[in-house]
Amino acid sequence: MTQSATGWYVFAVFVAAALAVDLFVLHRRTHTIGLKEALLGSALWIALALLFNVGILVTRGHQPAVEFLAGYLIELSLSVDNLFVFLLLFRYFAVPAKYQHKVLFWGIVGAVAMRLAFIMAGVALLGRFHWAIYVFGAILIFSGVRMWRQEEAEIHPERNPVLNLFRRFVPITPGYEEDRFFVRRATRWVATPLFLVLVMVETTDLVFAVDSIPAVLAITSDPFIVFTSNIFAVLGLRALFFSLSNVMGLFHYLHYGLSAILVFVGLKMVLDDVVHIPTPIALGVVVATLAACVVLSLLHRRPPATDAGEDDPAEPRAGGDR
Repeated sequence: MTQSATGWYVFAVFVAAALAVDLFVLHRRTHTIGLKEALLGSALWIALALLFNVGILVTRGHQPAVEFLAGYLIELSLSVDNLFVFLLLFRYFAVPAKYQHKVLFWGIVGAVAMRLAFIMAGVALLGRFHWAIYVFGAILIFSGVRMWRQEEAEIHPERNPVLNLFRRFVPITPGYEEDRFFVRRATRWVATPLFLVLVMVETTDLVFAVDSIPAVLAITSDPFIVFTSNIFAVLGLRALFFSLSNVMGLFHYLHYGLSAILVFVGLKMVLDDVVHIPTPIALGVVVATLAACVVLSLLHRRPPATDAGEDDPAEPRAGGDR
């Protein structure tokens, strides 16, 4: 675990092996992820991240280890917003529970590649143009203020330009075809609604990466630390989704905490030349903010919403024109 090519190769092999075990061993057969399985998966990924953090501490020292932990916690906390969006997407497209893991798995594979490109570009930009730090900081502050004002997350797939472009050129089946993304009809391949959901997951992660990657770059500009902390959080996202999907509504104050974290790290970036905030203090602010929001959410619970007027989830909504 060094900045040399060896560290990158070792981590790449680890990610490839973890994804292979997940797909071909643990989830070889399509099934609904139960709470026990999801909690075990979440615990495993958190334990692996902490073990990796210990390895960084031993091989690279205290400062990189603190930076990794801070980056991991920031990315993991911001990923909660992804979970809300994924939940809304699955409800909108009425994705059967047993197919959701496959969508998230391949969504994660795409996210790993996209985030590597984003991180390398961001690090290169900061290294060459110091003023880019103010641009990234402004993006984070703007995103935090926007998130604070957003009371409820809304999803409008019909307005997604990537999805609309895809629909114009690719035929789509009227319903799900088990867990397949494409099926053969006569002499051509046809996409299924499940692939449309995957497209939405990928584009959603692309949007979230615009916030989350600059947030970690506010902690460190070491590409290895930024990438590994980011990917550990992303890899554990699927298990976290199935662990929290039924209780995410309880944490209704969490988005205020996430917005405060974005504003805080944005200000840390913008003011770094004037007031340097040590990484341990930044880590403490992130942990304290998340803890306060969770406690407030549990102490002041939101009244249960009525289900009247909700769409019937029995039929997929993605198959044809609306």
